[in-house]
Amino acid sequence: MNFEFSADQMQLKDIARKFLEKEEAVKSARNVLEGEDSYDENLWSQIIEMGFTATAIPEEYGGLGLGYLELCVIAEELGRSLAPTPFSSSVYLATEAILHGNDESVKEAFLPGLAAGDKIGAFAHSESNTAPTETNIACTYQDGTLSGTKIAVVDGDISDFFVVSAKNGSSVGLYLVDGSSSGIEVSQQPTLDPSRSHASVSFDSAPCTELKSDWSDVLNLLDRAAVLFSFEQLGGAEACMDMAKDYAMGRYAFGRSIASFQAIKHKLADMFIAVELARSNCYYGAWALSTDAPELPTAAATARVSASQAYHECSKENIQTHGGMGFTWEFDCHLYYRRCRQLAANIGSQAVWKDKLISSLERANQI
Repeated sequence: MNFEFSADQMQLKDIARKFLEKEEAVKSARNVLEGEDSYDENLWSQIIEMGFTATAIPEEYGGLGLGYLELCVIAEELGRSLAPTPFSSSVYLATEAILHGNDESVKEAFLPGLAAGDKIGAFAHSESNTAPTETNIACTYQDGTLSGTKIAVVDGDISDFFVVSAKNGSSVGLYLVDGSSSGIEVSQQPTLDPSRSHASVSFDSAPCTELKSDWSDVLNLLDRAAVLFSFEQLGGAEACMDMAKDYAMGRYAFGRSIASFQAIKHKLADMFIAVELARSNCYYGAWALSTDAPELPTAAATARVSASQAYHECSKENIQTHGGMGFTWEFDCHLYYRRCRQLAANIGSQAVWKDKLISSLERANQI
């Protein structure tokens, strides 16, 4: 089985990297972190113009109809560049929820706008510091309205609509709430990584539309998003490894490059191993996502856990390789560490995904 990307997909990856480097996305992340804006509007408009938001949306809804492998290579480059945009919220989560929903009228109404970048969506799932489960979701759906409070909603303060997990009787499903509807209150929340805005969103009998009605649909959305987030983490991890290597080769101490010191060699070797392990698992996840394989839950959890571990390893060791300089505000090391911690908690912590991996493996062994 060949898990390599095609020549066309690698060309797309190269185009995305050169574009983001030209737009100085890392510098944009610092500007957003230090400023008052929730995201870089100019970079977002350029991403839209490149057609990245329309990648996996079928042509009948105004998209490019390319596929998830193309979306994976774009996600990797966005992670490498720390792009401070609502791409993941709109594309990995909101678009996927609508695309795999049951309401054709919702697809026709929202997907063209998402493809064109006219609409920004957010996924509202967490309600407390405890991981959301089928039994502890408190947000409720009743008679076409939704009530409850969601926290840590990524890009919630700039979204045009929300995809919300809510309880309907004994089941938990996904519901779409237009951001302009009555009964919605949004307030920004501070986080470790201010280059990606978060918000608390309260719904008080807000009108909504049902997208999916079962908890398995929520899990499927998270599995699909996990693969894409894993590629974003992989891109960030590789960027940290490259940054550490370049600094070590150019920094001299005691008359020679510090890259020649055994302690630094070991750090870089460990980072390389972590990145390559994560890459192989991410490729497995990309295959499962693109083919809608039954192995998707296992592949997604494997990719998510290994990519989270690789990003953490590389972001912290990048700081250590830079020594005292790595802890200063002027260097970009902390930008990657912040994004690493934010992504690691975005759709569930490592502990949550390790539990999912164990559960999926147990189910596979029982078949």
